[in-house]
Amino acid sequence: MFLEPKIPPNTGNAIRMVAGTGCELHLVGPLGFDLSEPKLRRAGLDYHDLASVTVHENLDAAWTALAPERVFAFTAHAETSFADVAYLPGDVLLFGPEPTGLPEEVLADPHVTTQLRIPMIPGRRSLNLSNAAAVAVYEAWRQHGFAGGV
Repeated sequence: MFLEPKIPPNTGNAIRMVAGTGCELHLVGPLGFDLSEPKLRRAGLDYHDLASVTVHENLDAAWTALAPERVFAFTAHAETSFADVAYLPGDVLLFGPEPTGLPEEVLADPHVTTQLRIPMIPGRRSLNLSNAAAVAVYEAWRQHGFAGGV
């Protein structure tokens, strides 16, 4: 789930990734772009029809629609590594907007069960949003034997 994404190519790349992995992408508004923007369509290439993408008006609407049991919020300030989690079907991986990341009030939301980080070399701020999402999704998928993949 991307909260208020701002950069169209990042979301386009994520659309391509979810098409390739069979997971779902939930976008929580307000979005910083229109889904028909050429940069977004170009990044997603012809994968838009193969991807499951849902747009929610706001975070409350997303929580209502998804009713998640576990939500993993990704933040550079977390202590737990994303690789130290046993992922389950239905888990929500929550990523914040570029360039600020998830705000404190979202990290404190009662739906968020755990905050996770992706290890990096010290002094680096963060990974690109679509890259961070891909790293996390592929780890979760790997743990399930790349179910459905070839």
